[in-house]
Amino acid sequence: MKITATEIKNHFGQYLEESISGPVFIEKTGRSVAVMVSAKEYERLTSLEDAYWAQKASKAEKTGYIGKKESAEFLKSK
Repeated sequence: MKITATEIKNHFGQYLEESISGPVFIEKTGRSVAVMVSAKEYERLTSLEDAYWAQKASKAEKTGYIGKKESAEFLKSK
């Protein structure tokens, strides 16, 4: 569902309830600026993100780390 910032300001409670069943996309001056999601969906998304970074960290621990010099060179190359 897409709504304007003015619409959400005027009917916040209604859209808060709507966000329980799906995301509410908020636009201001014709561009997307925010998305309202339920607490349950937010927790699901943060759990996915935590699992992703835990997997990356685990892989890094298994493959080893690079040293300071290599890190600095890598950052300079970007």
